[in-house]
Amino acid sequence: MSEIASLFIGKAKPLLRAGHDEVMSGIVKTAHAGKVWLSFNGLHGDEQGDRMYHGGPEKALHHYAAEHYGYWRSLYPASPVAMAPGAFGENVSTVGMTEQDVCIGDIYQVGSALVQVSQGRQPCWRLNRRLQRDDAALNMQSAGATGWYYRVLCEGWIAQHDKFELVQRPRPEWPMQRLIAALFSQRLQRDEWQQASRIEQLSSNWRTTFERRVQQGQVEDWTRRLCEV
Repeated sequence: MSEIASLFIGKAKPLLRAGHDEVMSGIVKTAHAGKVWLSFNGLHGDEQGDRMYHGGPEKALHHYAAEHYGYWRSLYPASPVAMAPGAFGENVSTVGMTEQDVCIGDIYQVGSALVQVSQGRQPCWRLNRRLQRDDAALNMQSAGATGWYYRVLCEGWIAQHDKFELVQRPRPEWPMQRLIAALFSQRLQRDEWQQASRIEQLSSNWRTTFERRVQQGQVEDWTRRLCEV
């Protein structure tokens, strides 16, 4: 059982990079010490710059394992952003829960809220801009260290030091590590995609992606998501 080591919220603000237009983003967040209301759409006071691709009921809360930051410090030792919890715009940081031992569809009681793992993160070029690196989003998905999102089944209050108590694990054969690998591998793996497309606890967006791959027999082009033009 892990507890919330850090809880982060942030308003949408201009995210700048030399040579590029200004964009609004909520990736820059700050630690919050008190209780925060977690609604079906996310934490009170937390914002996203582009609601078409970020936030919403299937991505109400983003969880990132603090264990991964050692890897990022070794990869980017001179990063202008400290490689520590909160750097990637996550809402929740813990020690003891990673993509290896969290499964799609897991239901957790945390504080007075009830949440369910809905999908992994698909990193985009805003992460590149945040870290001032052109390869950050690609490195995140290649490492499989993306974190995961929750949908909210029951709204409630959450706070630092609240514990994630596992209530139900309907898909133990599908740890997030397996699901993330299926999404981000370039290999043709129709059987794996077909199985993933049938996971009812998985967000409809990810199920649609897997269904399309089965039909088309190929992986979609990630250029627009990963690379800022």
